[in-house]
Amino acid sequence: MTGAGSGIGRAVAVELLRAGWSVALAGRRTEPLEATAALAPKAAALAVRADVSRPEDVDALFAATTDRFGRVDLLFNNAGTFGPGGVPVEELSYDAWRHVVDTNLNGAFLCAQAAYRRMKEQDPQGGRIINNGSISAHTPRPHSAAYTATKHALTGLTKSLSLDGRPYGIAVGQIDIGNAATDMTARMETGALQANGEVVPEPVMDVADVARTVRHMAELPLAANVQFATVLATAMPYIGRG
Repeated sequence: MTGAGSGIGRAVAVELLRAGWSVALAGRRTEPLEATAALAPKAAALAVRADVSRPEDVDALFAATTDRFGRVDLLFNNAGTFGPGGVPVEELSYDAWRHVVDTNLNGAFLCAQAAYRRMKEQDPQGGRIINNGSISAHTPRPHSAAYTATKHALTGLTKSLSLDGRPYGIAVGQIDIGNAATDMTARMETGALQANGEVVPEPVMDVADVARTVRHMAELPLAANVQFATVLATAMPYIGRG
């Protein structure tokens, strides 16, 4: 579980831990990971500081996970960043672009690759990867070139991994989330820039509803797969956006 120290990652981690899963909690800061672990039975949680954009951190994360739990049955590829908000594409620095790409796309690839290797080699073979996409994997918000590009790319990665994993019992799906109430989306309730230039408050939904959806995807038998799931606040301006 990457990005497990807050928001969607924390909610999903707690949902799985309380359901009896053993979960490796990954993130860039140890303290939030330990706070997540404290919300559920600690014996089933392993906190590992890892920056998913660094191959050596990802290798260490999966080594620690297999050392503790013996195998990898599920990866929730959740770590991500919006990048600088409200910055027009002509003003977006290359460093800011790279940071978003390295976290959202390269990090997801590195973790999926590491999970894939273990799922292919372990006995019994197989496992499941769930990528955290976004509504922006379908339709962008204004001034979100880096975030939107990575989320569109993540959809392609999901499809490719799903196809390549078939012979080895590796199921790969994606959840696209719209306006789950977390610290990262707090601004939605006060006002979000719309395609017509207006700033409008948007409805949000309980992040626990996302967590339950991920749990449902995770607990399917490997013979079944939710390829894509879209979970969003019912009244958010997505259908008809723009």
